[in-house]
Amino acid sequence: MNPFKSSLYWRVLLWFCAVNLLVLVLGGFLTRRFIEYTTEVEIDWSALAQAADQAYRQGGAPALAQWSARQRHEGIEATLFENGRPLAPIRLPPSVWDELPPMLAADRGLVLRPWRGLYVYVAVQPVTGADGQLRQLVAMSRSHTRLRPQTREKILLGVQLALSLLFIGLVGWRVARSVAKPVQALREATRRMAAGELSARVDRPGGATRDELVQLAGDFNAMAERIEALVAHDRGVLQDLSHELRSPLARLHLILDLAQRSASAAEAEPYFRQAEREIVRLDRMTGDMLALSRMEGGLPGMERERLDLAELARDGLRQASLEADARHIRLQWLAAGAPVEVVGTPVLLERALGNLISNAIKYSPEGGSVEVAVHAAGGQAECVVRDHGPGVPDAELPSLFRPFFRGSNASRAEGHGLGLAIAQRVAKAHGGEILARNAGGGGLEVRLRLPLAAS
Repeated sequence: MNPFKSSLYWRVLLWFCAVNLLVLVLGGFLTRRFIEYTTEVEIDWSALAQAADQAYRQGGAPALAQWSARQRHEGIEATLFENGRPLAPIRLPPSVWDELPPMLAADRGLVLRPWRGLYVYVAVQPVTGADGQLRQLVAMSRSHTRLRPQTREKILLGVQLALSLLFIGLVGWRVARSVAKPVQALREATRRMAAGELSARVDRPGGATRDELVQLAGDFNAMAERIEALVAHDRGVLQDLSHELRSPLARLHLILDLAQRSASAAEAEPYFRQAEREIVRLDRMTGDMLALSRMEGGLPGMERERLDLAELARDGLRQASLEADARHIRLQWLAAGAPVEVVGTPVLLERALGNLISNAIKYSPEGGSVEVAVHAAGGQAECVVRDHGPGVPDAELPSLFRPFFRGSNASRAEGHGLGLAIAQRVAKAHGGEILARNAGGGGLEVRLRLPLAAS
């Protein structure tokens, strides 16, 4: 995964950039205030003036310039003035230069703060040397005391280090808490699921944030919901199958018991043929239940392709012709004018159509007819299967596609109530639906609707 596309990465980066910027700004401000407020011993301006005059008398302007450089190194900008002119270069702000003439003219010692709110001192100190010449020291300092630049740098470094440790600790705690909270929630939900509590979910931590951990919590919840639904479905299928297998197994046990008590092989033969039919019925029921369970599980391994629904329906009619002929039922195909194409899995759609046609044949009276039509309308492909049997009571129509449901007319035909349920699962898996209603004139009409394939 590219870290530059990670919202968590950018959140941590922005936090630490903000901390560094805050440390730089606040560290400089606090350092200056610390230096200004903690100075206790004021500069002796008179002694400073005597030292400057002595340097000038001993070596002239070059010696005074060297002395000024040493003072500048210690945080003071200073030199001597004579007759209103500096004897060595000095760096002063323009506003101080403007105010300097009247201060020199006052011919007395002055210490002023030219700017309110700033601890900057400008001093004028007269000094009379051994030669009897009157000179004036002009000096500017940012504090009351001498403070070397190295000392200032050490104080600044110490303040910034302390602030860095403080803010990085606070931000690290906040980031760690924001990461640990969803991780802890995931661990707790995972433990609950491992203990068998399939309803365990992760509360969405982080509020409105949408970083990777919150997305992981959402994915976990989706996975947990899917697992809970699958387990609940499998349990339901197992319970239904266990319930439905009891009757045929009991019949099979009774048939075999009767066959065992038969006096001869000829007498036992009908029982064995009946037992064979029960075994086939059990096998078909188990196969249908496995197919239904697989569809509920998301159709793993099922490939989809472009198909002609009309062609699939015609194939289903051909395969059902033997079953229909045995009961003298006429199969009618209402041809579609053009191919009706959908995208789906051939095996599943064939099974769904086969179940619909087989169900219509089972409930049709002997000598009756079953009509199958396929057409396209409103962006959907529709297959209509109609029989002319007894139909279904209106109160039972909503339950018609429930697994193992057998209505009040179920005694008219064999079956175990899974054919329509499987057909409905196939339709839903393909983004479609199945509707059933009692047709006018008698019989049941079932409509399978699927999305048309894009042209």
